[in-house]
Amino acid sequence: MHTAFFLLLGSSLTRFLMRHPGEPRTPWIIALSVSLALLYVLGPVIGARPTAPRRLAWLILVVAVWVVLVVLAPSFAWCAVPLFYTGLRTLPPRAALFLVAVLTAFVVVAQLQLAGRFDPNLLLAPPAWAAVATAVFLYMQRQAARQRELIDDLIRTRRELAAIERREGTLAERQRLSMEIHDTLAQGLSSQQMLLQAADRVWDTDPVKARTHVRTAESITEHGLAEARRFVHDLAPADLADGGGVAQALRALAERESDAGLTVRFHAEGTPVPLPDRVSSALLRIAQGALANVREHADATTAALTLTLLDDQVVLDVADDGRGFAPPPSSGPASPAGVRGHGLPAIRARAGQLGGTLTIESAPGEGAVLSVSIPLPAPPSAPLTNPLEPPS
Repeated sequence: MHTAFFLLLGSSLTRFLMRHPGEPRTPWIIALSVSLALLYVLGPVIGARPTAPRRLAWLILVVAVWVVLVVLAPSFAWCAVPLFYTGLRTLPPRAALFLVAVLTAFVVVAQLQLAGRFDPNLLLAPPAWAAVATAVFLYMQRQAARQRELIDDLIRTRRELAAIERREGTLAERQRLSMEIHDTLAQGLSSQQMLLQAADRVWDTDPVKARTHVRTAESITEHGLAEARRFVHDLAPADLADGGGVAQALRALAERESDAGLTVRFHAEGTPVPLPDRVSSALLRIAQGALANVREHADATTAALTLTLLDDQVVLDVADDGRGFAPPPSSGPASPAGVRGHGLPAIRARAGQLGGTLTIESAPGEGAVLSVSIPLPAPPSAPLTNPLEPPS
């Protein structure tokens, strides 16, 4: 619109100078044209710091200079086209429509004066064009307002979703950290407490056994310290840090958990394959949690860890010959009332995060078997080859 205004103003001035050279009003026309151009240029400057009175005063002054120009030279009437949009942008709707009507009337009068005779086209075309231009502008304005509302709603919705995701992420991270702490530091401290209490009970009667308990507690403390440092850095299990795989980590766990009161054996079945880090970490944490429950609640003398690698899943079985218990329903509450700890819910949650399942087989006096099954991603399919093509 700005470019159109200056083009129309320049063409109108050129037309006047070509058809009316040397007239007494020519200097006034040139001065008014330059003044109108300068005033129009001030519009964006005023618009940078918009205030209603200043914008209104600027618009009145521009229209007044244009009216004087049209009175002196009717050929300047077509400069009203950009002024339509200027008024529609600046004034309230009713005042803008009134201004458009006034400008249109001046255009009609100026064109009839230039024609020198009555022409129905000159009487009807400018109002029709002004009506179409006004309708298009108002429609675009409503569409722009609706678009701004939609953008505001979208931004608000995205902020709400981001806040919800942050809250959910925070809760998930808290749950994950609680399980990590339960399966590492808490279990190590619990084992140390039990060993030190056992050493204290036999300190005078069996010093050799007491020192054995103390050394075992020291070994657990050393491993717990390594877990704590790894926990601080990247929360990865210390047993998996050397890259030996989950089977080696479970075997080391079985050896570390074995003592005079509990013998833990490890057995692996299936073809060893590299497992995703999340699966390996979850299996090790599940085994740690299950053995901690066995040591603390089962009163068992033997436990067995069995890792079975299948084509589409990996299964970890933890069995013990302890006193057993009545398994809680998988769809029921996380822990029955009065049961201390949250080892089984944590194990079920870990398996569920990877799409796995937890199965418990136990009865009072018959030991327990805890089985966790986690699906594995399908291996990438081999590229098809032409059966008629000889092997390379």
